Amino acid sequence: MTLSVQESRRLRERYGPVALVTGASSGIGLALAEALASAGFDLLLCARRRQALDSAAERFRDAHQVRVSIHAADLSGQDGLSSLLDATRDLNLGLFIHASGFGTSGLFTHADLRTEQDMLRVNCEALLVLTHHFSRLFAARKRGGIIMLSSIVAFQGVPNAAHYAATKAYVQSFAEGLARELKPAGVDVLAAAPGPVESGFGQRAGMHMPGAMKPGEIAVPILQALGRRSTVLPGRLTRILSFGLQTVPRWGKIRIMEKVMYGMTREGK
Repeated sequence: MTLSVQESRRLRERYGPVALVTGASSGIGLALAEALASAGFDLLLCARRRQALDSAAERFRDAHQVRVSIHAADLSGQDGLSSLLDATRDLNLGLFIHASGFGTSGLFTHADLRTEQDMLRVNCEALLVLTHHFSRLFAARKRGGIIMLSSIVAFQGVPNAAHYAATKAYVQSFAEGLARELKPAGVDVLAAAPGPVESGFGQRAGMHMPGAMKPGEIAVPILQALGRRSTVLPGRLTRILSFGLQTVPRWGKIRIMEKVMYGMTREGK
């Protein structure tokens, strides 16, 4: 799935010429970066794995003749965040996408506390710090775009992934509120809330996700939604899952998600 010529032009004119994508070494972040490169954006790619970033950057330069810089950093710490902000100082950035993040699964009482703290820092605190910086920058310029990676699990509590779902609820609520605040300043904010997606996420979270979507299936719908709505549920599977839960009361959604998540985790095997 690729962006049309008209859509590529709209994105460049509204948010160009440079985009920052965190979590750009794999999964949804990599797919979004590739879609932006095909649309003619110059890129700053950030993730922990330098070798994966180098490989992506070389591929984008060769395929799309765009400028691509990389910045390897761990966004769970202040040093990584500060170094990334320093790397953006001289760039004419108009689009910020925070696709960094990871998940955990299983009973919270069995969780490693340090891992849960790192997840909170990457999924929420890093988003807070970077969004505070770029929202002020974009508002002063009266143009810009911000995309936050929420999830279909953000809309109710999810037993067997309780803390991960809570971090995504933070993202979803933050994006919805900020979208209204920044609209008068000409800055668009979008929460992208996909269902299960094939990436390194499932392996790191200890989950088996049969029928998961491919990152390339949802990257274009996410970019198409920016500037047109504040939340997008990208991909056919996401829409089916969302529609199926639409009329269920919140307590019922929690019970359903408990069974779904238990079936995906190691404890359910």
